[in-house]
Order: sequence, then structure tokens, then C-alpha cells
Amino acid sequence: MKTLKDLGDLKGKRVLVRADFNVPLDGTTITDDGRIKAALPTIKALKEEGAKVILMAHLGRPKGKVVPELSLAPVAARLSELLGVDVPLAADTYGEDAQAKVAAMNDGDVVLLENVRFNPEETSKDAAERAAYAKKIAALGDAFVSDGFGVVHRAQGSNYDVAADLPAAAGKLVEKEVTALSRATVNPERPLTVVLGGSKVSDKLGVIENLLDKANRLVIGGGMVFTFLKAKGYEVGTSLLEEDQLEKVKGYIATAEANGVELVLPTDIVVNAGFPAGDTPVTPEVVAADAIPADKMGLDIGPDSQKLFHDKIVDSKTVVWNGPMGVFEVPEFAAGTRAVAQGLVDATKAGAFTIVGGGDSASAVRNLGFPEDGFSHISTGGGASLEFLEGKELPGLKVLD
Repeated sequence: MKTLKDLGDLKGKRVLVRADFNVPLDGTTITDDGRIKAALPTIKALKEEGAKVILMAHLGRPKGKVVPELSLAPVAARLSELLGVDVPLAADTYGEDAQAKVAAMNDGDVVLLENVRFNPEETSKDAAERAAYAKKIAALGDAFVSDGFGVVHRAQGSNYDVAADLPAAAGKLVEKEVTALSRATVNPERPLTVVLGGSKVSDKLGVIENLLDKANRLVIGGGMVFTFLKAKGYEVGTSLLEEDQLEKVKGYIATAEANGVELVLPTDIVVNAGFPAGDTPVTPEVVAADAIPADKMGLDIGPDSQKLFHDKIVDSKTVVWNGPMGVFEVPEFAAGTRAVAQGLVDATKAGAFTIVGGGDSASAVRNLGFPEDGFSHISTGGGASLEFLEGKELPGLKVLD
């Protein structure tokens, strides 16, 4: 994979950078700027070289239409604050305003192009249509830097096709992500513990299959755990359950045992009358994992499981975590996710290499107040990090070889 140094002298060159600025918004207020901050090392390195830095990114799913609420204007404002320079936002991705703003740039300037997904061709399945669109973007630059790890698992116009039209390399963030995730998958220090949560087993099937002959220990929580508990013959009440995955999960349990992989499931569960929304009251109750009442819903792992999961994590040399343990947005059901995060922090202090695998997990550690330097690496790409852990070839990385 080519990196920034492979692009040579960039002074005065127009460098297109595909970043990941898909940040959560409350109106026009960014509620978590982690992805913007993660792009700063690449932007600053290019500025210091005297490059003209042309940033592009997506926000949300406008489905090829201009949706004013999904403009990158809040991102341009936050970038201006973080960099201490004005970062103008072009009104389009490759049209007249983008061309004019790029033409007016001086060495070291930064410009942000408008949401690439306002263009239907960006995510088109028609390769020729996408390639023609990418050439219009590529005409703005002299080189391309891929630094949006959150999209490297997709072949899209601004991160895949543009790379075919210009000298291309990985930015510092993508390089860092690949190095960290490779450390967890290629000859990892052992024991290797993988903690999986989130709502659905089906979202993590590939990861489980790939890791059943690699990990020493799989720790399962979140909504997906109830399919595992049901597969063991337990009552799961009204908890989230994927009936169509039961046979597959039974197979995973058998394979783990045959391979000597320790499969750690919760021993107790925090239940509620239903999902805490609307008129449903929050009345948490701790029950044994094999004794969930038929009319109750599991929403977090219980206190005994929190200690168990924490201790298993601390007893590891490499830890990868993807997916919260419960409905962490509701304080009464956040303790399981907090215990796992604390486990990773304590493991890091003890010398382990720890990865928080993007998406909801990264959001959870920030929202629960954990310092980012408490972990070895917090990934910026939920889907991309999952597919990397599945062992899949990621098109946005392959194109940089």
C-alpha cells in the first residue's frame, strides 16, 4: 500500500483527500467530532509540505439528491476552528464553485468540497458512470490521498475510481488503521480476545467465522447474545432474537468447543418490561442468563457478567472490541458497556494492545467519558474494521497497491 512519502514533493500540488466526515449532527451541531480530529494529521502534513489541500467527504445518506440538512457546512466550520485557518466550503463537488475555489488556492490552503453523495454517480453500481464522474473530480487535483477509512470497504467514485486517475496513496489515518488492525489479525500477541456486541448476530457472522480459528477467546454481549442464549436452550423473553440464525449459532458454539476457543457468554442479564422508549418505564431488574422471564426484555449484561467480561479482557495481550453490551444511551443499561471499556483501559495499562472497533463502540467510549488515550487504537470505521477482521479484501485499500 502506497503512503504519503510515495507521492514525492507535493509543494504547490493540488492534493485531493477523501476523508470521513460522516459525523453525528443535532441540527447543525456536531455531537462527536472524533472523525474530523482523526483527519488532522494528514491535513497538517500536507499543509506543511505546501500542498493545496482539497478535502472531500460524505455526510449521511442523501441518495444522490441535494439535501440542505446534510451539507458539510458544520464540518467546514469545525475544521476552521481546529486548524486555525479559514476552510471555505464549495457549493458543489466538481462544478463551477469547486473549480473557482480551487483555482483561488495558495500553497498550504485548505478547501472542502460539498457532500459527494449529493451526486447520484458517487454510489452508482454502473462502473462506467462512476468512472466518468470520478474524472470530473480528478480534474481538480494532481494527486489523491485516501484517508477515509470508514469508506474503504466500498468501491465508490470519490475513494476508488479517483485513485485510478491520479497518483494515489493512503493518508496517515488509513495507514494507522491498517497497521493497528493487522497487528490484531496477523500473528497477534496472545491471548487474543475478541469482544462482540451490538444488536444483531447477522451483522457479525463473517467476523465470528473468520475468528473461530484465530482468537483464543470470544466474549459475546449486546442484543446478539440472546440468539446465543436461545441456541443453548434458554428462555430469552421478548429480547432481540434472530430465529433464522439459531442453527448457525449452534454451529459456532460447537466449532468454538472443537477449536479450543473459549466462548464467554453472560451469566446474568439486566431486563426491563420492554425497550425504554415512549411510555415504557425504566425498571431494571437483574436475572440469571438462563432465567429471563417470558415477558421481559434483556437490555444489558448483569453485574456478575460485567466483572467476568472485565477480567477476561484484562487477562489478554491483544483485545478487539466491536459493539456495545447494551442500550448504553440509557444510563440504567450502560454499565455493561462501561465495564468492557474499563477492561480495555486496564488491559492497555497492563501492556496489552487494544482496539475499539469503530461505530457505536467508539461513540460509546466517548459518550461515557473515557479518554481516547486509554486505548491503543480507536478505529474510525465500523463497517470497514469489521470487514477487515472478516479477512475480506477492501476495494479502497486494494486500489492503493
